[in-house]
Amino acid sequence: MTQTEHNTILLEHAHLSRDARVLWNDLNLAVKAGEFIAVLGPNGSGKTSLLKVLLGLLPLSDGMLSILGAPVNKGNKHIGYIPQQKGFDADIPIRGRDLVQLGITGYRYGFSKASPLTEHRIDEAIETVGATLYANMPLGLLSGGEQQRLRVAQALVGKPDILLCDEPLLSLDIASQQTVTKLIDEYRQKQHASVIFVTHEVNPVLQYVDRILYLANGRWVIDTPDVVLQSKTLSGLYGTEIEVLKVKNRVLVLGAEDVEINHTGHHGAPA
Repeated sequence: MTQTEHNTILLEHAHLSRDARVLWNDLNLAVKAGEFIAVLGPNGSGKTSLLKVLLGLLPLSDGMLSILGAPVNKGNKHIGYIPQQKGFDADIPIRGRDLVQLGITGYRYGFSKASPLTEHRIDEAIETVGATLYANMPLGLLSGGEQQRLRVAQALVGKPDILLCDEPLLSLDIASQQTVTKLIDEYRQKQHASVIFVTHEVNPVLQYVDRILYLANGRWVIDTPDVVLQSKTLSGLYGTEIEVLKVKNRVLVLGAEDVEINHTGHHGAPA
């Protein structure tokens, strides 16, 4: 599908509750083609749930959602998804390229022989992320950074218009975080794709971000990083005093002990 400057994602007055708890209310979000949006917030604020809504896996409690001008549906070929980083067992029998192939053929039982066209697309995606040298190795023998490159290739192999990233930097070292983030941004620029990037660690992606959606206490704010990452903005969102410091181009968010926030580069549990 050819991208235009129209909204790729449009949420209007969206409400999501789970187990009688409001995650976010009256959320209005219009995402443009080529836009990079980071989604921040404490554990349990509904960051991963937002991705599930966009993937058609979780219905809104109220409000409207459209993806590329159409109602949301499962298995949308225009959406690529990078899941949270989790290691594979050392004895898992599939190779890196088999994982990438699933981005085209889906999670069917077993692996059928790919067509020459599919093989070419797999090779192209693997080369894009710099994983050619180890793509034929068993996944369980690869490092966390190598595995995550292949997950990125899996998400990109279908050349999606929208890329949803759920804590893709979790448990990676700094060098791998930088590599994975750069790969995602290079794809965004080349394909003019929209990126929704859920993270606890804003600093590795801050230079690429156009806007930040911050979720907390059932409320939300969305604006440029300079506006959102301010003490006044976050204090109003949390309802308690939050201090934002900028030290050598890094953002540090300091708050009350009972407010769980982490933007200092430490690893946190997924929300």
